[in-house]
Amino acid sequence: MNFVKRGLLFVVSSPSGAGKTTLARRLAAEHDLSFSVSYTTRKPRVGEVDGRDYHFVDNEQFQKMVEAREFAEWAVVHGNRYGTAIATVNQAIEQGVDTLFDIDYQGGRQIRQNWPSDSVLCFILPPSLQELERRLRSRGTDTPEVIDSRLVMARKELAHYRDYDYIVVNEEIEPAYQRLAAIYLSAGCVTMRNEARAQALLAEAATSPQPLRPTTH
Repeated sequence: MNFVKRGLLFVVSSPSGAGKTTLARRLAAEHDLSFSVSYTTRKPRVGEVDGRDYHFVDNEQFQKMVEAREFAEWAVVHGNRYGTAIATVNQAIEQGVDTLFDIDYQGGRQIRQNWPSDSVLCFILPPSLQELERRLRSRGTDTPEVIDSRLVMARKELAHYRDYDYIVVNEEIEPAYQRLAAIYLSAGCVTMRNEARAQALLAEAATSPQPLRPTTH
C-alpha cells in the first residue's frame, strides 16, 4: 500500500532559560526527529559546534540570505539574528521527515503562517519569573546586563503563548519532557495527518473482493 507522508514541523519555543533546548534535544534524540539547525549571527558559546548547534555566520552573510529570500523565518533576538532556511523546511516536508524547530515566538509565528497544516507549536513556560531568573543566573553563560535583557524580553515573549497549540510548564525536567513527548506523539495521530493512509485503505477496499459470508445450515 503506497501513501505519501508529509513531514511534521514541530516547533518548540520559550523565554530564554525556560529549558526548551534541553527538552527539544532530548525529544529529537529519543524520537528520531531531525533537528533543524538555524543560522545565527551570535558568537558560539563554549561547547557549541558550527553545523550541529547553529550555522554561525556574520552579519554580511546573513543579510545576503535575507535579500535572496532564503529564510522561512528570521528574527532579531537579544541583538543577534536567527533564521531557518526555506530549503530545510521544504525538504523535511517533502521527504516525510519530522523536524524539530527550537526557535522563538517570532519564528514560530512565521512557520505557522507559511505551513499551517504541517506545523504543531508548543510553548514552554517556566514555573515562575523568579525561577526563570535563578536559572539564567546559575548557568553562568551571560553577563548580568545580558541576563537583565533576557528577563525583560521574557515578559514580552510570555504574552504570545496564545499563538501556540500546546503549553508545557517546565517545573521539573522529567515530567515536562514526558508531556512534550506525549504532545509530539499525539500530533502524529491527528486525522488530518493520516488522511493519505486512510484514503489508501478506502481505495484498497473499493477494489478488493467482498469477503464471503459464512453459510448457515
